[in-house]
Amino acid sequence: MFDAQRVFGPDGLLARAIPGYRPRGAQVEMAEAVARAIADKQSLIAEAGTGTGKTFAYLAPAISSGRRVVVSTGTKNLQDQLFLRDLPRIRQALAVPLRAALLKGRGNYLCLYRLKNVLAFRAGHQRAETAAVESIRRWARTTQTGDIAEVVDVPESSPLWHAVTSTVDNCLGQECPDFAECLLVKARRKAMEAEIVVVNHHLLWADWAVKNDGFGELLPEPDVVVVDEAHQFAETAAQFLGVSITSRRLNELAHDSVMEQLKDARDQPELATAAEKLEHAVADFRLSLGVDVRRDAWRTVEDQDTVREALGLMRERLSTLTEGLKVASVRGKGLESCWKRGEELEVELAEFLDGESQDAVRWFETVKRGFNLNRTPLEIAGEFAKFHRSSPATWIFTSATLSVSGKFDHFIASLGLSEAATGRWESPFDYPNQSLFYLPTDLPEPSAPDYTPAVVRAAVPVLRASRGRAFMLFTSHQALQTAAGLLPAQVDFPLFVQGSQPKAALLEAFRQAGNGVLLGTSSFWEGVDVQGEALSCVIIDKLPFASPGDPVLGARLETLKRKGLSPFGAYQLPTAVIALKQGVGRLIRSSEDRGVLMLCDPRLVGKPYGKVFLNSLPPMRRTRLLAKVEAFFREAPPGPEPKLTQ
Repeated sequence: MFDAQRVFGPDGLLARAIPGYRPRGAQVEMAEAVARAIADKQSLIAEAGTGTGKTFAYLAPAISSGRRVVVSTGTKNLQDQLFLRDLPRIRQALAVPLRAALLKGRGNYLCLYRLKNVLAFRAGHQRAETAAVESIRRWARTTQTGDIAEVVDVPESSPLWHAVTSTVDNCLGQECPDFAECLLVKARRKAMEAEIVVVNHHLLWADWAVKNDGFGELLPEPDVVVVDEAHQFAETAAQFLGVSITSRRLNELAHDSVMEQLKDARDQPELATAAEKLEHAVADFRLSLGVDVRRDAWRTVEDQDTVREALGLMRERLSTLTEGLKVASVRGKGLESCWKRGEELEVELAEFLDGESQDAVRWFETVKRGFNLNRTPLEIAGEFAKFHRSSPATWIFTSATLSVSGKFDHFIASLGLSEAATGRWESPFDYPNQSLFYLPTDLPEPSAPDYTPAVVRAAVPVLRASRGRAFMLFTSHQALQTAAGLLPAQVDFPLFVQGSQPKAALLEAFRQAGNGVLLGTSSFWEGVDVQGEALSCVIIDKLPFASPGDPVLGARLETLKRKGLSPFGAYQLPTAVIALKQGVGRLIRSSEDRGVLMLCDPRLVGKPYGKVFLNSLPPMRRTRLLAKVEAFFREAPPGPEPKLTQ
């Protein structure tokens, strides 16, 4: 039986191995619950507040069980943190031999075939990219993993990475001439031999899809599956289980077809002509959807003559190219792969256009030069139930934000879980002394046209009191841009606006400034950790209800109505509560942090549902007086570290 005190106690293994480690009662209790779940082969839903130490609380019993473990996280950054920082520390403390592997999606690994072929083809047309191309080639000669995150001088957003990584569409598989040296295959082979594998949610669902279709497996069969950041799991599933046809996929097919034709079928120039015509048709279809960036239900445009004509031409051009590739497919494996990709895109387009259903919603999204056509399932509970039943593993779901007013009903319903144990462990941080919750008075309703300017006016004296050192988190890009336009004339602190530089660089610049104000939307509400005085204030403009105009949300709400449920109570309110808990969680990240949470939305006290939000937040002192905020920042921080729960 797992001995939690031996690991987590005052004189335990972690205390001896990690300088400054302090026992936490909640961490011990969670570790014991995880150990019981593994021993009893029962699923567990575990909410652990910030500072509980949930990563060690599940890693220690999982590793000590001697069973094969898969840990799934929400993002690649969290994967890297867990594998490179947390796992080595717990492995050293437990002093157990352990084979561990990190496995990401295929788009994170260098493809040697595409490096040799696509990049050479591309480099001749993109002279400005010469330095980045040379960096990639130098790295390719020495890398052991092929993980593109190793290349620090080529931005992750660089289009070059699309040229030298593979997709499910363009991978040649075992027919690839570089298959024996394939870095992705090596990473998967290492994962198959490991006792603990760190993946992300998308890869976990991909493994299920491959197994379900009878095409093998991407991951070893685990005895224990830990889903960290589990509040993101259902949404990831909805994205993965749907259909998505993008302009990028179509243009990459055209591009790769030309490359393979020049390599293996120079006597068939009609292929290049067909590919060029497809690219033109893709561009024309994008224009038919309007100039503005847009996200809307497909039914709003499907009957427009310009859209139907452009879509018909694009399908015709795709069919022509696919037929040409079929004829040429005997000339090379690359051409054969392109033919199969063309056929798959034709099937997916037909599936997308095959009318509405009560189980899925069709919608589209446009960016400046591209588009996505999507068919998204409205519920994944049934699909996960099959996933769950087919797996003999013990499932542990954990996050700091799974409950609403102390209940797990929303999370359980989203995944169709029926027989899971549950546990909640509060944060050990001393919120009443470390923080202050400020709700300003006299703000207009959030629907008022002057709401964001009013938020900025209310925030300025708080920012002056905090001497910058703040996140301003918005529920829309429009509100963020409005605030970014107003603030420079009212505060002297350096401003860091989302989109002005890559996220990691923006965060680092904010930390280094020491008195900055960072303006961000949804991507800064979670997964961001700024400890210390650099972040001493979090200002949130509104309760984060999802936009009612979003096509996926609208369809989900209609589905709930048909079932006789309240869309607001069953979906909109709980998802907003969980999002707010994530945003609030940016403020206090350690037992030495102090700070003010300013939540500007008057609905917190003016609407009955405001209590649901308030009951879900940490036990901060509350005030509606600006003077109390100013006094809080004048107070000297407490000397000794607040005592953690024993």
